[in-house]
Amino acid sequence: MAKPKKKSLARIPRRQWNDWRWQIRNRLTNVDDVIRVLSPPEEIIAGINLATQHFRMAITPYYASLIDLDNPYCPIRAQAIPSASEAKFSESDMVDPLEEERDSPVPGLTHRYPDRVLLLVTDVCSMYCRHCTRRRLVGHTDHHFDFKRIKQGIDYIAAHPEIRDVVVSGGDPLMMSCASLERILKSLRSISHVEIIRLGSRTPVVLPMRITPSLIKMLRKYHPIYICAHFNHAKEITPDSAKACNRLADGGFPIQNQSVLLRNVNDCPHVIKELNQKLLTIRVNPYYIFQCDLSLGISHFRTSLGRGIQIMEALRGHTSGLAVPTFVVDLPGGGGKVPLMPTYVVARSDDRAVLRNYEGAIIVYMEPHRWDCICGHDPACSQERYRCQKGPGMLMTKPHTVLEPRKRRIGPRILLRRRAHD
Repeated sequence: MAKPKKKSLARIPRRQWNDWRWQIRNRLTNVDDVIRVLSPPEEIIAGINLATQHFRMAITPYYASLIDLDNPYCPIRAQAIPSASEAKFSESDMVDPLEEERDSPVPGLTHRYPDRVLLLVTDVCSMYCRHCTRRRLVGHTDHHFDFKRIKQGIDYIAAHPEIRDVVVSGGDPLMMSCASLERILKSLRSISHVEIIRLGSRTPVVLPMRITPSLIKMLRKYHPIYICAHFNHAKEITPDSAKACNRLADGGFPIQNQSVLLRNVNDCPHVIKELNQKLLTIRVNPYYIFQCDLSLGISHFRTSLGRGIQIMEALRGHTSGLAVPTFVVDLPGGGGKVPLMPTYVVARSDDRAVLRNYEGAIIVYMEPHRWDCICGHDPACSQERYRCQKGPGMLMTKPHTVLEPRKRRIGPRILLRRRAHD
């Protein structure tokens, strides 16, 4: 892997620099480390001192080597170095904006969607991103969870045959040793109804040297495994991160990228287009752009929903569909992900739809006059696991006319129930 250009880091022997454990041991975790490596101006030093009273800092030497302090809009600096803005809590900030703990039947597991769960296995990350959604949990104690606790989640998954997809996250599961992570993967893969395992990890971006041949060899035993990466800017696509992603792709792991829309980092159609097009060159699929969540101390990163829709307008039709992710808002209160797109339907009637395309052209599409379909005639229709059990979709397949919410919080103590009425 390439050596850093910064003088304070360039003296490090290549063998050490490429050792991911050395990178972890030598993270920048306090203001003195930042001064020694980056020699920042007083304004940045003051911001670090203020922000770290509330939230911890950790930056890998590799990621620090990408920071350009001469650029006030450096996307690496914004994501890595604490600022005074983090100490300003807004009225909309929440400790647990997605209410993961409310939908947690056992510690460390969130079961919000019918067929998939989130399994948290560690609160350790190689770097503590300044826009982290889960900062209430991550970066305080730097420890991996006890396997007894993780096993409670695994036992829950085993007892619920509707679960076919498990997202293993934290923290960052790739911060665990190969032996510890393999113990978890082996347990999950022994559950017959678990079809897909996803690993949520930022290590290809901030610690690419962690993607070692030995890690790939271990992971390959438990296919199919998907990697959920987290690139936010094209500057993060370096020869080192590209090598890590190519190594994962060569190992047979599809890589899905989940960006977060961040003010003054990537809140621009041109920036997102460059990012997504370059991701494809290293075999990473642009999967999601998330609206920045309502977590504590990150209101300065949040943009309007309109900015995200503007970006999607600039992507759809203007670049290949492979480079067009889904823009989603993970709703506060545990409402789940909602996709947002520009409006392309101008009008509809029973026999035609008036649509606009990416150029603004208005076009009439003639609707068919037959409404029969395969539903009810295919073998899949008789299998319970494929049926829609929640939400408006069930109205299309079951004899109900009214859908009422259930277990959805309106106020601090008010809950409604969802009932489907005949």
